[in-house]
Amino acid sequence: MKFYFILQFKMLSRKLKDFGLNPWLAYLLILILFIGLSIYLFYKTEYAPYIYLLIGLSFVMRLSKQTRNEFLKNTFSKANYSRIKIIENLLIAIPFCIYLSIESYHLIAGFLFIASIGLGLVHFKKVYSYSLPTPFSRHPFEFPVGFRKSYPLYIIAYFLTVMAIIVGNFNLGLFALVLVPLVCLSFYSTPENEFFVWIYSSTPQQFLQSKIKVALLYTTLLSLPIVVALGFYYLQNIHLVLLILGLGLLYVIVVLLAKYVAFPNEINLPQSILIALAIFFPPLLLALLP
Repeated sequence: MKFYFILQFKMLSRKLKDFGLNPWLAYLLILILFIGLSIYLFYKTEYAPYIYLLIGLSFVMRLSKQTRNEFLKNTFSKANYSRIKIIENLLIAIPFCIYLSIESYHLIAGFLFIASIGLGLVHFKKVYSYSLPTPFSRHPFEFPVGFRKSYPLYIIAYFLTVMAIIVGNFNLGLFALVLVPLVCLSFYSTPENEFFVWIYSSTPQQFLQSKIKVALLYTTLLSLPIVVALGFYYLQNIHLVLLILGLGLLYVIVVLLAKYVAFPNEINLPQSILIALAIFFPPLLLALLP
């Protein structure tokens, strides 16, 4: 069991090295980013503890994929399998629990801790053997696969939109709207099997245009419930809603193009830095898109 965790750590470190980052520097940056986003979330909304809980549980649930569970069950004994699941869940949950405790939400932190242990003892065979229906199956592979993996985040975004309307917090609604294209652009972080490029009988320009149309259509479709809701209840701010949606679509296009610039490899470090800079400085998109 100890060897399993050592192997996972070495694989992650090697992947970070291949990405062009010093692993220890990357771990430090991840920690700083986690703390920074946590502080920002608790500063922006009084519902942060519940949002935080949902985010923590969604990350823990991502470790419960059927194929992954089957591999662990076939590799380790039943006792070690349960221990590995619990330890993995706690490694994800403990940072969330610590920050919740710092903010004095001890009850929610305790619930997340106990839930993570409980989820480690449960095998979701029936749940994860079910293929979640999506309206995206006509165009493989990013949205059908990405949506099935990330649908809890969309539930969180729609929940935040409802709460934004109930409590009259427009900024919370904008945060929910930002969340949707951010999740969508993550679908393009991993290059697909070359087969999914070979099936297109088109020029590179036609291929990219087709991909962009699909990305824009499906991202807009997933954002539409939030846009309509905010537009109806905050009509005076509809220009901000449309501006955020437009920027989100541009970011999706940038990541999509970066993916195929690097294809069949993953997006490299210089591209990632440019994309990150564009997120904080949107005018940079005018230079990145061409």
